[in-house]
Amino acid sequence: MKYVMTYRAVEDFLPLAQLNYPAHSARVEEFARRGDLLMVGTFDEPMNGEAMGVFTTREAAEEFVAGDPFVVNGVVASWAVRPWNEVLQP
Repeated sequence: MKYVMTYRAVEDFLPLAQLNYPAHSARVEEFARRGDLLMVGTFDEPMNGEAMGVFTTREAAEEFVAGDPFVVNGVVASWAVRPWNEVLQP
């Protein structure tokens, strides 16, 4: 079982996202180094600030969200964490 975190950004998110990106990126790297974050990325079409991340546990996903500068500083309008039953594993 994995846990998928999704973000939806506020309108006109880009300037605020750019300002907070260095701290957000550092948090992404921290969770990836710990092995809690398996993948993360944005959806490109349409480019509207929606993104997702795949975590090893719900606790890790919720910890990430709680301290993510994108959430703390208002880039993210809403977020969710959902269990994902991974079927195909290498």
